[in-house]
Amino acid sequence: MAKYTGPTNKLFRNYGVKDLSNRKLTTSMRQNASGQHGATRKKSSDYALQLKAKQTIRMTYLVSEKQFAKYYENASRKTGVTGTIMLQTLESRLDNVLYRAGFAITRRQARQIVNHAHVLVNGKKVDIPSYLLKAGDVVTIKESSKEFIKNVIGQIDLALSFAWLTVDKNNLSITYERIPQREELDSEFKEQLVIEYYSK
Repeated sequence: MAKYTGPTNKLFRNYGVKDLSNRKLTTSMRQNASGQHGATRKKSSDYALQLKAKQTIRMTYLVSEKQFAKYYENASRKTGVTGTIMLQTLESRLDNVLYRAGFAITRRQARQIVNHAHVLVNGKKVDIPSYLLKAGDVVTIKESSKEFIKNVIGQIDLALSFAWLTVDKNNLSITYERIPQREELDSEFKEQLVIEYYSK
């Protein structure tokens, strides 16, 4: 996603990314693919299904093709279920954790917040959105940036909570308690198809 500058809503609709990474969008937004024939039913090949599964996950977390392939390669070298490890790694990204905690309206905004050096991890400045958090890491907001983040929080319509995060919105801190389990993540992700896609 790093170099794509076109209309992301249409792109996401084509791959079934429902929330479009934005908690302020209305639920009435059409879910079928964009274009004149977007609602037409057609039988997809195995490759098309695998590609869609990959693109759905990649676009949900807003990572580039190169980054996504790297996450897969790293996960495949570890002991355990490759697809689950890959999803857990994506969930551990600093920009994603900020988004999950409700400190950003979209993942794009979360990435920008990190890039602009508003965030501290264990008291140290981190300006890399792909920074991977470990269990026990504490994310806080720089003192001079707290008013800005409070304004962002006030604009979020839908507040969610996640068992692997402890969020203190008064003090603007997030504790990454543990790595989430597969059953706690999006059940619509088809990571097995991603494995098949890269195994060819």
